[in-house]
Amino acid sequence: MATGDALKKAAEKNLDLVKIAPQAVPPVCKIIDFGKYRYELARREKEAKKNQRVVEVKEIRLSLNIDTHDFNTKVNQAKKFIAEGNKVKASIRFRGREMGRPELGLVNMNDFQEALADVAVVEKPAKLEGRSMLMFLAPKPVK
Repeated sequence: MATGDALKKAAEKNLDLVKIAPQAVPPVCKIIDFGKYRYELARREKEAKKNQRVVEVKEIRLSLNIDTHDFNTKVNQAKKFIAEGNKVKASIRFRGREMGRPELGLVNMNDFQEALADVAVVEKPAKLEGRSMLMFLAPKPVK
């Protein structure tokens, strides 16, 4: 349809001629109430934003010579973070002579991973980076 004819039809109905797909050949237009159209778009965007959730990364710091009760406390804290839908970054900081025994840190990380196996999956396995050993855990995907 010619542009002039489309504009006349829109004016007769007291509506607007809006380009829906300007990059198409020929461009696709629609005769609609533009104010109502913009309002609907804004409502859809607001609804989509409301349903979004920002995933945070929470850090749990373990130590090389952690005791059982402290370890269990850290595991419970990590379970709480994962239940909220956040990711968990477990880290061990090696100080002084501890740097000579990174395998002990790996044992702690594996124990931590096994304790959380029912609620979390390993996103990034334990790896020594400088003086720290890091591991990332994410909530198990819902089936």
